[in-house]
Amino acid sequence: MNAFDLSGRVALVTGGNGGIGLGMARGMARAGAGIAIAGRNLDKNRQAVAELETLGAKVIAIEADLLEEADCRAAVDKAAEAFGRLDILVNNAGIAIRKQPQDYTAQEWHRVLDSNLTSAFLCSHAAYPHMKRAGGGKIISIGSIMSVMAASFTVAYAASKGGIVQMTRALATAWAADDIQVNAILPGWIATDLTKGAREQLPGLDEKVRGRTPAGRWGTPADFEAITVLLAGPGSQFITGTAIPVDGGYTIQA
Repeated sequence: MNAFDLSGRVALVTGGNGGIGLGMARGMARAGAGIAIAGRNLDKNRQAVAELETLGAKVIAIEADLLEEADCRAAVDKAAEAFGRLDILVNNAGIAIRKQPQDYTAQEWHRVLDSNLTSAFLCSHAAYPHMKRAGGGKIISIGSIMSVMAASFTVAYAASKGGIVQMTRALATAWAADDIQVNAILPGWIATDLTKGAREQLPGLDEKVRGRTPAGRWGTPADFEAITVLLAGPGSQFITGTAIPVDGGYTIQA
């Protein structure tokens, strides 16, 4: 058994048209998986498909607004229908609204929680019957170091990502008997479009991140390729319910 071979497997990556999600899709495409990406931006979807196809993968894009339950369920079903199966779900889609808690509106709170946490549950819920019929599967959800740390401007984001970790543990417990492994990845400070605003809005952030991170740099989407292949493949059959930081050592510092 090649623990890192995904040939014949099919993965759906929400928010897979850029950033960490596209990095994860690249890793799985290189390992032989068929890839479905779900996102709202049609131009980014097309660009991501074209890039992943250069790696030799069969790729489709699904237009989906993951704030809508119907779109979450349709994305899962369309991926399974297009490839004839669904083996891997990556819950990556998410947003951040950086404000102090007292400045948040209820609408903003719900938007972050629904984008980051509710969509992950709905996609997992929709994927379960497909994986059960196939005799097993892998679910990988993107948390954050803010799942275990705190910052004053991340109240809704931190709550949603803390919820990802606990949801991961609960789903892992519930679905282990169906040979479905459920794990989370906790990114640190990664240079993506999602963090671009923070880098621009928070003076000194770049210096603080580099100074605290033992690796001495920001992460990149490429840093998520190998860990994704591990958690998506046969090498992780006895790994479930975990939350693995990919942060260059940021969270081990006092």
